[in-house]
Parts: sequence; structure tokens; C-alpha cells
Amino acid sequence: MTTLFMRRFWCLWESLMSQFTVNLHRLDPYKNFKFRVIWEGRVVAGVSRVSALTRSTEAISHRAGADTSQPRVSPGSTSFEPVVLERGVTHDTDFEEWANLAFSVDGDGAMSLKDYRRDVIIELLNLQGVVVKRYMLRRCWVLSYQALPELDANGNAIAIERLVLQHEGFERDQAVTEPEES
Repeated sequence: MTTLFMRRFWCLWESLMSQFTVNLHRLDPYKNFKFRVIWEGRVVAGVSRVSALTRSTEAISHRAGADTSQPRVSPGSTSFEPVVLERGVTHDTDFEEWANLAFSVDGDGAMSLKDYRRDVIIELLNLQGVVVKRYMLRRCWVLSYQALPELDANGNAIAIERLVLQHEGFERDQAVTEPEES
């Protein structure tokens, strides 16, 4: 009887612990090292790091005149943290070209009003390389561009190019559902 109880308990435990609807055998979450970044309809080469997608909603505290001790809290405006993309320095000029659209080297302050904003797609892949989540960042523009890191002749590191994107929000693509794993 104890064995039957333990078996039922284990099955119940596994069903509660499974956070996957299609692959019930899967207990571990997805890894964070398989992803890709897409803009202008193509994959951006060599991106090795993407910062977290973060949004925050301001809390507005208010109190009715008759309430003496307990304030109420309501949601206010929502803001989105900039997203940082990093990759090793190569001869690909995608980061630099986009950054130059929001900055004029000529010093006249002119910029491309038509092309400086882009929608960016970030896809999370499972270990089989299948898209498991897709997020769309809306109306991104380059807030900051770092062409080269600090160089150190005594160092032993990769030269990293960095792009910081300001955006007006992100949303998960609901059409991407959990794929069946083989």
C-alpha cells in the first residue's frame, strides 16, 4: 500500500511540476544561450548577448478623503527598459549603420526620420533549434552604440560591439506555441 501511495504521490508531483503542456516529460526550463535577433526581415549575425526584456508600471498612491489610514494604489504609466545587444567585433556593419541613422557625423544634427526606427524580433530556441518563444520590440531606435570596448594589450578577451535600443514596448507572439519535441 505504501508503494501505491508513493507512486500516486510521484505522478501527482510530476503533473504539478510540469510547466509544459505538450511535452509533459520535460521538467527543465529552456536554456538562455539559444536565440536569434531579427530586424529588416533577416537574422542579425553574431549576436551573443541580449539583455532582459523589462517593463515597469508606476504605482500611483491615492487616498479618499474619508480614509484616514489606508491609501489605495493604482497602476500608472508603463515604461520599458532599453535592450542591449552585444556581439563580437567583425566586419559586419549592421550595428554601425543603424546607429548612424540617429546620429549625423557631419555635425548638422540631421538624421534619417524615415528609417531610424525598426521593429526587432527576438526568438528563443530549444536545443533542437526550434522557436519556442518570440518577442517583438516595437519602434526601436539606437540610444547608444559602442564600436569597440576598452582595449587592453594584457587582456585575453573578445572585442565586443554594443548596441543599446530604446523601444516603445514588447509583446510575445501568441502564434508561437510549445513545439512537440522528438
